[in-house]
Amino acid sequence: MLLLERPASRRAGMGVLAVSMACLLVAACGRGGGAAAEPKESLTVTVGQAETRAIVLDVVASGSVAAWQEMSLGVELNGLRVERVLVEVGAKVRAGQPLLQLDTRSLQVDVRRADAAYAQARANLDLAVASATRGETLLQRQLISQSNFDQLRATRSGAEAGLQSAAAERDSARLRLAYATLRAPDAGVISMRAVQPGQIVTSSAELLRLIRRERLEWRAELTDIDLARVRPGTPVKVRAPDGSVVAGQVRVVSPALDAASRTGRIYADLPAPGALRAGMFAEGHVELGQAQAQVLPRVAVVTRDGFSYVFVVDDKSRVAQRRVQAGPPAGEFVPIVSGLSRSERVVVTGAGFLSDGDQVRVVDAAAEAPPP
Repeated sequence: MLLLERPASRRAGMGVLAVSMACLLVAACGRGGGAAAEPKESLTVTVGQAETRAIVLDVVASGSVAAWQEMSLGVELNGLRVERVLVEVGAKVRAGQPLLQLDTRSLQVDVRRADAAYAQARANLDLAVASATRGETLLQRQLISQSNFDQLRATRSGAEAGLQSAAAERDSARLRLAYATLRAPDAGVISMRAVQPGQIVTSSAELLRLIRRERLEWRAELTDIDLARVRPGTPVKVRAPDGSVVAGQVRVVSPALDAASRTGRIYADLPAPGALRAGMFAEGHVELGQAQAQVLPRVAVVTRDGFSYVFVVDDKSRVAQRRVQAGPPAGEFVPIVSGLSRSERVVVTGAGFLSDGDQVRVVDAAAEAPPP
């Protein structure tokens, strides 16, 4: 009984295997046929051509904002107490305005002592002059000897020297009294305060710091190639932290380069710094002028692996990735130095989603292209 059923089940298994192989062959034939393959979904894009425009040639650089001249202020006296501080940080001052006052009581005593010494020297000189005048008269009458007259004349000369010395001491005392009031050497704004009332000061201490005339400047490092194209008076635009653009112009171009980095520094005046503050780090554009260039919209140029590419569209709406040499962006456009002719059509909208050989569907640039 078993010998009769085993051949039947083997024949049934072989039949199932044959049917499965036939199905696989039919499926393989269906995939291999070109007519049965579904077309790849295409991306909707807009195209354009390179055009010639006048663009602004500029150099983008980063630099620090600093004071044009920041003056360190202190007093010329030692061991005196600060009586009053008359300004705060951020205060705008004029030239000659009092900023700080020291205790002047001891200095006033010195001035009075010097005035008294000067008065004494003046009296001594008057007496010596009168004695010498009388002695000259007596000498003419031969009532005194020549040696006595010479002594009177020497006394007068000594009195004159004593008066000059007393005058110098008086002026020195008055000058020290004037030093007790620290005044602004020029107009500007106070940027730092390191003194408090009651503090004992020394002549070497920095008490205040003044940004002269409130002038700030932008200091940026440029490569040797870019530095050679910059001249004093070249316009610059520096972007402030609040997004505003501050205009200025190059004041000085460094005459030498740093030997290690091969860069040089430019100094640009910022007459109206706006939101910029000394010590900030800001990006700026050094405008080198205008030139005619072949340009594409910025969205048409794709950067991959550090190189610039565009996608050229052929007559069958298929794209080819093309490497080009692009210049620095100028607003919404990018200058194309080489790698593309004006007659070629390139993808504008949607270029960032393409790969070499993709099929696209071109629509009018005025129509809104749906997202990929």
